[in-house]
Amino acid sequence: MATPTRTLSPAWPIHARLTPEGGLELGGVDAAALAREAGTPVYVLVEDDLRERARAFSEALAAHHDGPGEILFASKALPVTAVYRLFAEEGLSVDVASGGELHTALAAGVPAKRIHVHGNAKSRAELRAAVAAGVGTVIVDGFHDLERLLEEADPARPQAVLLRVTPDVAGATHAAISTGQRDSKFGFQIEEAPRAIERAAAAPGVRLEGLHVHIGSQILDLDPLRRAVAALAPLGDFPTYNLGGGLGVAYGEDEDPPSVPDYVAALAATADAELGRGKRLLVEPGRALVANAGVTLYEVQTVKHGPRRWVAADGGMSDNLRPMLYGARHEAEVVGRFGGDTPCRLVGKHCESGDVIVGDVALDDPRPGDLIAVAGTGAYGHAMANNYNGVPRPPVVFASGGRWRTVVRRESYDDLLARDLL
Repeated sequence: MATPTRTLSPAWPIHARLTPEGGLELGGVDAAALAREAGTPVYVLVEDDLRERARAFSEALAAHHDGPGEILFASKALPVTAVYRLFAEEGLSVDVASGGELHTALAAGVPAKRIHVHGNAKSRAELRAAVAAGVGTVIVDGFHDLERLLEEADPARPQAVLLRVTPDVAGATHAAISTGQRDSKFGFQIEEAPRAIERAAAAPGVRLEGLHVHIGSQILDLDPLRRAVAALAPLGDFPTYNLGGGLGVAYGEDEDPPSVPDYVAALAATADAELGRGKRLLVEPGRALVANAGVTLYEVQTVKHGPRRWVAADGGMSDNLRPMLYGARHEAEVVGRFGGDTPCRLVGKHCESGDVIVGDVALDDPRPGDLIAVAGTGAYGHAMANNYNGVPRPPVVFASGGRWRTVVRRESYDDLLARDLL
């Protein structure tokens, strides 16, 4: 067996390593053995990584902000009951973006008061469920959202709300995951925010606690984040500010995102300077908590030779839609033979030419039956998974201390028929 040719990049879990024999361990679990037992494709989350990343955010906020604060898990990145429960154990609150995510968080045992409800098009039923559950905060996204909430809220028990403001600040990220620019479907435009504040402050049934701002995802430059926070200052003085999330992660060796302490310090310092000291600050990371803690394992099914080598795995756009949606990149390796130099295109099994997992990747002479590990898939892989071509969704497993356990089972073909009226 070949010896490892290089160390792992930050795209891989903290608790991942190459063994002297060239194998891959995830949370102390041999990836090849796990794949044989669990089958492929399989999402592997390194449990200790999740906990350490949660603690990094909590510790950074405590170190850099001298007022009250709260870290929220932006759960749209990975809405799994075991993940909700793990982050709740670590003291994090939760941000949900739909009735389904609210239902899942409650089922996981997250206290309702630690749940913050997002969404740009909340239905009446979703708002009714949020109020009935007694959620901590509803983030109001527009005037119709506010009026619909007022119809469901109980004036005797006002619902705490934050108003989401679009600051006309675009993050340097892909257009599909940019939310702070002027022309956005999210939030109140900056010039209409005063009218929204006036309406919410006077309305029975809600208690306006502050403002929310979020400019997008996979943000690698801190300056737009500072400008977004500063944009809130002219809108008034509030006790609470949710400064959003969006901290980017490393998907490859050429990406160098800000550290968690640097990111939190920048937000806290800007808030202190622009919004006033001692405010209650909320920060809502999602991708930065889970992306690099996750690896997807596939088995190679076919290899075709041409100007480059086409390597087809037993998954694809049904378990990782991000490359198809906005050109997301990933590192991939043949387990047991890291560090290859054969130019390849790693593709999926679906009947679409766009079903490409990694467009250009160097692998070590891949062959049918090889195990492929793709790094950085903890965020938005399982969350966006689908049944295109009738492919069942993969399981999610936790790995820690040399053991693994299934936290979301693999779908069966019978599951695909569960909603059909036969």
